[in-house]
Amino acid sequence: MNDETTTYRITDFAESERPRERLARLGSKSLSNAELLAILLRVGVRGENAVQVAQRLLKTFGGITGLHRAAFDEVCAQYGVSTAKAAQIKAALELGNRMKQENIERGSIHSPDEAAQLILYEMSALDQEELWVMLLDTRNHFLMNETVYRGSLNSSQVRVGELFKSAVRRNAASIIVAHNHPSGDPTPSPDDIAVTRAIVEAGKLLDIDVLDHLVIGGGKYVSLKERGLGFG
Repeated sequence: MNDETTTYRITDFAESERPRERLARLGSKSLSNAELLAILLRVGVRGENAVQVAQRLLKTFGGITGLHRAAFDEVCAQYGVSTAKAAQIKAALELGNRMKQENIERGSIHSPDEAAQLILYEMSALDQEELWVMLLDTRNHFLMNETVYRGSLNSSQVRVGELFKSAVRRNAASIIVAHNHPSGDPTPSPDDIAVTRAIVEAGKLLDIDVLDHLVIGGGKYVSLKERGLGFG
């Protein structure tokens, strides 16, 4: 028998090397992304065990973030991924995202990284540009996120007053603005800097601090505040 017919089952692994057994023995942190994904897949296909299928999925979609970003139908279309398996994968990724948000929402936000971690996963998965506003209270506790714009953005399209409506209604002490670059490159554009400058000036008039403007892309972020862009 050749490899194509003998390597598609996890049970072909030594018991001590099977992902579920390793997770039970060593904990989930000891497993690779492919092994964790293989536990959700449970079985492989002819010629590929579940770990190999998982490795292929991660390569196809560019990692966990790409898999989260992919449309449900795109995941289902992959060889060896049924509708049920795709649903399990999507559900698990979303649960991980929500757990991260809950952990951050309980505390205060004191740095660009803490703010970015609250939205990085979700914004990186968007397939079109969106601009969000994060509202914070006087102790920098997260209050809510609001999507203000969706679609291609430039400085002439953004009405700065729209960004502060919810902040005024909720009596927020400060805001953090964030938007994504679907291209995956979070480098701020001249328009991003121009919009930031206008938002900061409007915040001064309204007595609402603009703590930062984050640009998200490809699972990374850039803080315009840290770079001194638009906050001079």
